[in-house]
Amino acid sequence: MTTATYETDFYLWTQQQADLLRQAQFNRIDLDLGNIAEEIESMGKRDRRSISSYVQNVLLHLLKWRYQPEQRGASWRLPIENMRDQILNLLDESPSLKSEMGTFATKEYQRALRNAAGETGLPLTTFPEQCPFTVEQIIGDWWPD
Repeated sequence: MTTATYETDFYLWTQQQADLLRQAQFNRIDLDLGNIAEEIESMGKRDRRSISSYVQNVLLHLLKWRYQPEQRGASWRLPIENMRDQILNLLDESPSLKSEMGTFATKEYQRALRNAAGETGLPLTTFPEQCPFTVEQIIGDWWPD
């Protein structure tokens, strides 16, 4: 079997490296520890970015829900529920990220705020400067009035 490198065939490289690790072949020259460590770190960062993105989108939709009640409907409810499910799935897989949810909400609120103003056509000053939703409201079965 041809030995793949990280640069030439990423998928095959992942499979070969996983096989070597399963066989406890830790001293093999073709075990690419540097890139394995980098990929493991990258996976953790990916989960953080995913949660952050879902939080931003939930916040956007919650703002639209609150400030444009006449527009409420399934086309807004379903995405919020789906994004909440995605956040909860990621938190189930990486529970240590739950402690960072407040940080995600604070950071992503400013982006959600700009997007809400853009999508609704309402002035930016219509919306609170700081995130008005708690973490529990963002990920729970809660709906603004």
